[in-house]
Amino acid sequence: MKTIQFSEHGQSSVLEVIDLDPPVLLPGQVLVEIKASALNHLDLWIRRGLPGLDIPMPHIPGSDAAGVIIDLGSDIHSWNVGDEVVIQPGTFCRNCPSCKAGREDMCSAYGIIGETEAGLQRQLVALPESNLGLKPKSLSFAEAAALSLSALTSWNMLKNRAKLQSGETVLVLGAGSGVGVMAIQIAKQLGAQVIATGGTERKRMLALEIGADEVLNHREPGFGKQVKQLTGWHGADVIIEHVGEATWDESLKALAVGGRLVTCGATTGVKGQVNLQHLFYKRQSLLGSTMGSVSDFQACIKLTEQGVLKPVIDKVFSFADVQAAHNYLEFQHDFGKVVLEGWD
Repeated sequence: MKTIQFSEHGQSSVLEVIDLDPPVLLPGQVLVEIKASALNHLDLWIRRGLPGLDIPMPHIPGSDAAGVIIDLGSDIHSWNVGDEVVIQPGTFCRNCPSCKAGREDMCSAYGIIGETEAGLQRQLVALPESNLGLKPKSLSFAEAAALSLSALTSWNMLKNRAKLQSGETVLVLGAGSGVGVMAIQIAKQLGAQVIATGGTERKRMLALEIGADEVLNHREPGFGKQVKQLTGWHGADVIIEHVGEATWDESLKALAVGGRLVTCGATTGVKGQVNLQHLFYKRQSLLGSTMGSVSDFQACIKLTEQGVLKPVIDKVFSFADVQAAHNYLEFQHDFGKVVLEGWD
């Protein structure tokens, strides 16, 4: 089977397409033929190397994918050959108190396919049932591949971590990212007013098209003050932050008394300062978030089936053009997801 892998960290040139033997199907697993796989900034970080994360080499990347079941292991009764599926990218122990309580993302052994273990950018992959969801019929394979990680992350940030309430104001940083696109739509579904930021006029206009009520340029100084002005000096009740160093200070300035800032990443750097006096005096909360539970994943699929969530595709590349896809995401990305589809 054709597989994307790299044997050392570095630029996109380390990525190669090779032939490997198909996976051995074990009891309790299903064999999925991958039709499409979406890229995430996580793929760039893993390829370049993350301090403190030792990845066995060679490594197969890819956390998001959709495909078709072509074989069933023993003890599989909920799926059929021919079912079209979208992949849930979280892995967990299944036995700890968190897993048994349905909060798999809080498992101490929690991992992400494509990061802590071999990923999905290959023709065939064997997976347990907990990593499968039925692909919404309204979605193409490319759209379905663009759903999982971003929707799951955004849902967990807004619903579980921030506990967003109807009528609150949400500030979504980086509207053109996968998380940004999903966070805008989910926040609107939960009844919030949404202020989104984008670094270009096109991104800001597209953010309005998918539901944002107001848009700002996070590359201009003082967007935190603009948020305060737009909210009658109240500020944002919830901030979805994943940009990191470049926006951190202004994000904190935009946060309301009693507000919750939730972060799931730091694409521009991991260092951010906090004025502790402001934090405790204003009763604010800083919350970390990674992915979500299996039930969160199913909730995202249901919202997609209802037409609430609509994946946005920026550009599609063939799997053979994976180096070009990485370069595009890293240096030219516009709005929405970059997807790999088709092995020829």
